Amino acid sequence: MAKVASVNDSEFEASVLKSDKPVVVDFWAEWCGPCKALSPLLEQAAAEVAGVKVMKMNVDENLETPVNYGIRGIPTLMVFKNGEPVDTLVGLRDKNELVKWLESQVG
Repeated sequence: MAKVASVNDSEFEASVLKSDKPVVVDFWAEWCGPCKALSPLLEQAAAEVAGVKVMKMNVDENLETPVNYGIRGIPTLMVFKNGEPVDTLVGLRDKNELVKWLESQVG
């Protein structure tokens, strides 16, 4: 799996909604302690799971997309398949839980 990439409001449709594979978007902010703790765990988990793309969106720099998808707390991980949100995970999780969750999104 490639490194986790960033996405912004203007790239969201092309990078996430039109992706040919499931995309997990990590909604986060620089000031959020749990977000900072989750980031390396998510990167490690993403490296172990093939077939899913993981992207990060800073909610302070991108106001439109988080509002459109009802993001109220961070960190929030949201899975998109075929342009639609299909699953959400809110809060800090351990790496094993993230791997299992990512694996459940493939296929």
